[in-house]
Amino acid sequence: MRTTFMAKPGSVQRDWYVIDAEGKTLGRLATEAASLLRGKHKPEFTPHIDTGDFVIVINCAKVVLTGKKLEQKNYYRHSLYPGGLKTTKAKDMLKTKPELMVFQAIKGMVPHTKLGAAQMKKLRVYAGAEHEQQAQQPKTWELNS
Repeated sequence: MRTTFMAKPGSVQRDWYVIDAEGKTLGRLATEAASLLRGKHKPEFTPHIDTGDFVIVINCAKVVLTGKKLEQKNYYRHSLYPGGLKTTKAKDMLKTKPELMVFQAIKGMVPHTKLGAAQMKKLRVYAGAEHEQQAQQPKTWELNS
């Protein structure tokens, strides 16, 4: 009788991947990055174990939003004081903090649990083409779009 394979936390092999966001759609980029962080591309994927890889996203300043999202999409934050709601348009966010824009898109696609928080620690996001993880010899990951 065969049993279902369950990955052990200590036996997971982790790789480093670089995703170039230049000219890519934000949502499609975020789903691929979240899938890599979770480990869904691996045959030994186990939902309750962190089997994912490290992901580096570069050129976030050159990401593309489709339709009218650049003018209509808003990002919200709150100071936790009465009347402390702040809104930022997507075009302003893309100019000032493109890393945060991509980070929040990916964060929304991983589980909102302790496991998701552990998976998000394996994400590095950069606005430009340079990154600090050259020593890890990351492989490039092409998006399926």
